[in-house]
Amino acid sequence: MRQIAIYGKGGIGKSTTTQNIVSGLAEAGYKAMIVGCDPKADSTRLILNQKAQTTVMDLARERGTVEDLELHEVLLTGFRGVRCAESGGPEPGVGCAGRGVITAINFLEENGAYTPDLDYVFYDVLGDVVCGGFAMPIREGKAKEIYIVTSGEMMAMYAANNISRGILKYAQSGGVRLGGLICNSRKTDKEYELITEFASKLGTQMIHFVPRDNEVQRAELRRMTVIEYSAKHPQADEYRSLAKKIAENRNLVIPTPLSMDELETLLVEFGILDQEAVA
Repeated sequence: MRQIAIYGKGGIGKSTTTQNIVSGLAEAGYKAMIVGCDPKADSTRLILNQKAQTTVMDLARERGTVEDLELHEVLLTGFRGVRCAESGGPEPGVGCAGRGVITAINFLEENGAYTPDLDYVFYDVLGDVVCGGFAMPIREGKAKEIYIVTSGEMMAMYAANNISRGILKYAQSGGVRLGGLICNSRKTDKEYELITEFASKLGTQMIHFVPRDNEVQRAELRRMTVIEYSAKHPQADEYRSLAKKIAENRNLVIPTPLSMDELETLLVEFGILDQEAVA
């Protein structure tokens, strides 16, 4: 069983990308589970074709304790047999959102969700930095393999670099490795070349460049992955290709994060930043 965590800047498209990857793997015959590690609980809705599933934390609050939950109440099955769970989080303004991740993963483990027939478990993780409960999938040695969703936008790259710092921190103790960058295109200038070079400087690869296409939004409006909604569309093939690359990837590395000066120099070289802005 390969346990994979997907990180990236908020709003970069982690959840959409994760669900489309998993649908590609499921279509290819792999058995997979998604564990949503975001209080928004939007990591599984395209697989389940619904607004949002009941989360572990929501149901625990309703019952009074997580010990009163049954696995079938929070582990649902969607497209091509993909299993889906959402950690959820505390009520807004109350407690640490990351705590829900820890509670949910422990509950799933203790109640038999991680069955021997699973080929993949994907963790869709909130956050621009690897800290607190959101670091749990890699800090506790659950996920050994990380992919970072990024784009040619400065803040997306800044977040990817910060996440690489977190991976580096846990690499020695937990054995976690970076599998590559997924460029979820925003159609910025020289985006393909920029992210290829950025990946190289991090010591990794851009494992796939996902072009921007409105078919993704059309599928999302119907609460479906592109592969389910429009199986013959070129964008569906992009996600199939990404899924295949992840399935075949053995290039797992300890990243070499850039300093802020190095990152800004890279952005200047590609015309994203003016030299005067970093002087």
